[in-house]
Amino acid sequence: MAVIDIFSKRRQRALGTVSDVYTYDEIPGGLRNQIVQIWNEAIGVPETLYDHNERETSDGVYFAIASVLRREYSVFTLSGARGINMHDKGDAYRDLTLWFMNDSNTDRALDAIELSARCIKNRCSRSYYLNRRNAEQVANEALSEINVRFKEHGVGYQFLDGEIVRVDSQLIHQEAVVPALTVLRGAEYSNAHEEFLSAYEHYRHGNMQEALVDCYKCFESTMKVICTKRGWHFDPRASARDLVESCLTNGLIPPYWQTHFGGLRSVLESAISTPRNRQAGHGAGPGPSPDIPNELVSYVLHMTAATVLFLAEAEKNLS
Repeated sequence: MAVIDIFSKRRQRALGTVSDVYTYDEIPGGLRNQIVQIWNEAIGVPETLYDHNERETSDGVYFAIASVLRREYSVFTLSGARGINMHDKGDAYRDLTLWFMNDSNTDRALDAIELSARCIKNRCSRSYYLNRRNAEQVANEALSEINVRFKEHGVGYQFLDGEIVRVDSQLIHQEAVVPALTVLRGAEYSNAHEEFLSAYEHYRHGNMQEALVDCYKCFESTMKVICTKRGWHFDPRASARDLVESCLTNGLIPPYWQTHFGGLRSVLESAISTPRNRQAGHGAGPGPSPDIPNELVSYVLHMTAATVLFLAEAEKNLS
């Protein structure tokens, strides 16, 4: 269903009561309610009659989601409600929605949203799912709506490339992160793509050292892909500094750019590498691990996205 710009929304914007500051510790009841309605539309409402030849039903999709969550959380049922049989596909929808609407754990709610969005993307989009002629369109609209609803409620997450990622700045997200992920979807960038998404996953769960390490890996992997595509020799064990040197000396960046942007080399060599090396690149030794601030990791994530996009576009523009 298309998201409608109703009067009350326009009124809130006119009065300046719409917050553009994101929250991360709560999934409001209103957002949960909308997510369930998206499930009803995209996955389907159970007990609807289907063609006997239909291979996939909504009951089967809800059962798959509930089964994963039950096993991961070490429970037989999610909601604990009476009368739910963990083996009955018909009970999965009730168990899942009762639990989702009442569980206060934000990370677990995001688990459910992420798993359901993956199912909508990979299963409900198949031709003639539930006998729909427009199954792919319904699925795409549902995924778009999930992201719109996150934004409307000021909840700083988005579903991208099969994962829930944290969003700190909508502008940077749209101008750097999304385009960078588009570039990284190319087959040759598969390792860099996985490392970039892994960095965001660690960031969402508060694993700051691991997020910095994965940013660095993504940065290195991107440069190695470019060097390989262009036939530029490099040592597979080379550091980021050496890879930057190889890219620049082989003309990835025209000389007049390097001269005009005097700090470009320093930015490429240090903006991602330095935080990783100082904060997460070596063993912590005795005592507690260093406390890495969120804003530093957010900066490095966005710098990684912008740098990957910059290098990939520069490579495409080479003759």
